[in-house]
Amino acid sequence: MINMVQYLEQNPSLVTLLKEKKASLIGITELEQKAILDSFDEDICLKSTIWY
Repeated sequence: MINMVQYLEQNPSLVTLLKEKKASLIGITELEQKAILDSFDEDICLKSTIWY
């Protein structure tokens, strides 16, 4: 799955297609795909970061 995330980082247009449900990740469950897409959502990343 790490390779998939690295590939999506290099090809951000695919993230958009996945969010619009115009593409899918073969061999990845729906839950895994949601987790991957959530990791690219900046709002969620900013809200979940803990600052000390």
